[in-house]
Amino acid sequence: MSQQNPDTLHYTKEHEWIRDEGDDVVVGITAFAAEQLGDVVFVELPEVGTEITANDTFGTVESVKSVSDLYAPLTGTVAAINDELVDAPELVNESPFEQGWMIRITPSVAAERETLLSAADYEEVTKG
Repeated sequence: MSQQNPDTLHYTKEHEWIRDEGDDVVVGITAFAAEQLGDVVFVELPEVGTEITANDTFGTVESVKSVSDLYAPLTGTVAAINDELVDAPELVNESPFEQGWMIRITPSVAAERETLLSAADYEEVTKG
């Protein structure tokens, strides 16, 4: 794996990560997922204000290989989307943990955080 999973983030078994930023969380896909997808050519994200539910799809990532669903790590409201991905979807590959973030969520169910994985737990999932 080219990029190590930062210990400061939390992860899902579906290869999303979250980063706490104030009352919100920022969501993206992991470097592992980006590598598996190959070159990302299109990202479809929900509109700001959309209510999303943990484990439900909130968008898609299209690569030269396939189209993959994005799964919400937490229930809440979409507070922002990364508009840069419209014109530069390759940021998902180039900077999955920074510039390639997808959405910002205002979470509404605090207990869901307990279901997220640490970096070490996520690395166990990806060893396959």
